[in-house]
Amino acid sequence: ISDYTSAIKINPNDAETYFNRGNAKANLEDYQGAISDYTRAIEINPNYSDAYFNRGNAKYVLNDYQGAISDYTSAIEINPNYAEAYYHRGLAKYELEDYQGAISDFTSAIEINSNFANAYYNRGVAKEKLEDYQGAISDYTSAIKINPNDAETYFNRGNAKANLEDYQGAISDYTRAIEINPNYSDAYFNRGNAKYVLNDYQGAISDYTSAIEINPNYA
Repeated sequence: ISDYTSAIKINPNDAETYFNRGNAKANLEDYQGAISDYTRAIEINPNYSDAYFNRGNAKYVLNDYQGAISDYTSAIEINPNYAEAYYHRGLAKYELEDYQGAISDFTSAIEINSNFANAYYNRGVAKEKLEDYQGAISDYTSAIKINPNDAETYFNRGNAKANLEDYQGAISDYTRAIEINPNYSDAYFNRGNAKYVLNDYQGAISDYTSAIEINPNYA
């Protein structure tokens, strides 16, 4: 930041220097300072899509979701193939409970980058909110094919299967989540719930016990 500030004193109209100083401030969690620098970069170069994107990220962290959406939209208008901007705009829409809008943006991100595991995952989460459990399972499965070692994706796919009363399938996914993360107390808990529904009470007790051992305050 000190060096970027010195450079700005010498050349106050270099957008990239403001952009980089904004990134450094964001890394120090000075998001308001980062927003100020991204704004200056945009004033100098109104077509600076990355500055809009990073300013959107800073606003998102500050819970200014509408402001973030506006910036991501500007980034997309400048660069229509900006998969990350669609993805992050989807996250902001999700926070505003615009689940259909989020799904639309995650879909656009996937159309641009078919290996975008997080976009599949979060599209699945949004579909679950809309009780489209089959659609959610399909997206979680796509995410798992790209990233087969993400415990949370297995966990969420297990939840979707449980909502469809596929308890054996849910148990299989919770088990995989636990294999990846042996300290995943919620996966033990939910696996216990599935076993309970299947009248496997000893198995349920074992899983609840494991959840309690990991988290002794799991009331």
